[in-house]
Amino acid sequence: MAHYTTADQIDLTFVAERYALTSPSLVPLSGGAANSSFRLTSDQGVYVLTSLDNHDEDSAASLARHTGALHRLGVPTSKVVPAADGALITRNGERLLILKEWIGGAVRQPLPVPLLPEAGRLLARLHDLEPHAEGLDDVPQGTRRLSGEQLAALPGFGDREFAEWLAARLGRIRAAEAQNRRKPCLVHGDLFDDNLIVRDDGGLSVLDWETISLDDPLLDLGMAAVGLAQDEAGLLSAERLTALLGGYEEVRPLSGTDRAMLPLEIEHAALIIAFHRYYRHNVRFPNPERATYHRAMVRFTESVESGAREALGR
Repeated sequence: MAHYTTADQIDLTFVAERYALTSPSLVPLSGGAANSSFRLTSDQGVYVLTSLDNHDEDSAASLARHTGALHRLGVPTSKVVPAADGALITRNGERLLILKEWIGGAVRQPLPVPLLPEAGRLLARLHDLEPHAEGLDDVPQGTRRLSGEQLAALPGFGDREFAEWLAARLGRIRAAEAQNRRKPCLVHGDLFDDNLIVRDDGGLSVLDWETISLDDPLLDLGMAAVGLAQDEAGLLSAERLTALLGGYEEVRPLSGTDRAMLPLEIEHAALIIAFHRYYRHNVRFPNPERATYHRAMVRFTESVESGAREALGR
């Protein structure tokens, strides 16, 4: 099973010295599928301390550098706090730590409909950023897509019906994408409601840039639809998708071709999530309680055509 860091495994005296903090205390924060985060309170202020349990030194340094660059470019996101010697990442034994300023607010699940246009605007502004700005010059290409190695794992899935369904759907989408290519841009890759903070001032801040890459903006918009536009039954909500797209198109209007392709990219995003859910809970870290978690994405995928048609007026 996955391993996470607990508060008693953090050398708080060491952290205090590294960041010149006095009277620090830690409280674990909920959430986080890959890393462990804590609210750190000190005489100097309130911060988020994260143990990057899913990173090596290179990927941890990239995450810190990318987050810092996006903050400097005006993206409403966490500000990375450097250590006393200027380092953005601190090693504490086997653990890699990053400290960020605390953002006052709360995660709202689901994100309320009136805030969906702001989420759309935020995503569109990210897509409009210069992709090779300082600190972002090493952003990888297309890492949210399923890799050749991941696709090669499909024949080994115990749920053969799911594997064949997934392979067929992915094949159809890849054929359509080959005929409709868009210029890659900076994408978040995981704009779900648990990666958005509704700040105390009512605005939104976006967290967790671990899946940042250069890719098709429609796939990123599709991923945001999976993350933000589901109804209570886990199906695509035309109302929620309309609100999300309304904000997005205020900043970055979609062409007729884009609007025609968007349902396929929403489906593509759902297939990616379905693969990862199955692989994590049935192959990598088998968990009987989560063994059927991927089926929610199957049901969502089947709702995309009708939900998107209603939202897009087609």
